[in-house]
Amino acid sequence: KMNLLYVTHFLNGFLMLAMPLGLAITLTRTWKLSWRFWLVGAAIFILSQVGHIPFNYGVAMWINPLALTWPQTAQTIFRIVFLGLSAGLFEELSRYAMYRWWLKDARSWRTGVLAGAGHGGVEALLLGLLVLYGYIQMVALQNPATVAALPAFQVEAVKAQIATYWSMPWYFTLFGALERFFTIPVHIACSVLVLQTFTRKQGFWVWLAVLYHAALDALAVWGASAVGVYGTEAF
Repeated sequence: KMNLLYVTHFLNGFLMLAMPLGLAITLTRTWKLSWRFWLVGAAIFILSQVGHIPFNYGVAMWINPLALTWPQTAQTIFRIVFLGLSAGLFEELSRYAMYRWWLKDARSWRTGVLAGAGHGGVEALLLGLLVLYGYIQMVALQNPATVAALPAFQVEAVKAQIATYWSMPWYFTLFGALERFFTIPVHIACSVLVLQTFTRKQGFWVWLAVLYHAALDALAVWGASAVGVYGTEAF
């Protein structure tokens, strides 16, 4: 089983890199479109997170002491709604800004798809690099001398992490890649939705994208605790 997990843990990270890059190469070559659409989409996603992550952290620091006095159900509902809406607002309004100021020539379905592939693609690439970095660490920690060199207060916690990592069911190790496989099309869908604001000259499309994104994220947060990872991925 250990030998199989060496393969599947690596494959998880590799697929998280290969899928978005393969999609980008296929779309740009098939449609003869510039990589600029993908790259700007990727840059805008990163820019959205520069605001999104500190905002979530700041609100959590402010609201957590107050929320602890709320009933458990209220805490859960607030967390689900807040996380969904913050993701929807930051990412979809960033997409709106992208089309408004940086990709003024992206007004076709194909350019919208390619920009969305950049959004979802760069997220998958960043997560894939983290997964592979973690994999390299866990392989290195197979050497007892490496663990022994750690500070004494970390040894037991690290041993527990190592035991968990190398005892997972093999199929569970591939869930990161599976999640990216499902998530990249969501980014593309949102990108095409926001684009309708400009092609149809109707502002409600961007808000439809915000609500769609918020609903999916909220349901994912709820599902993780309510129906587990299998049910959430199936949804």
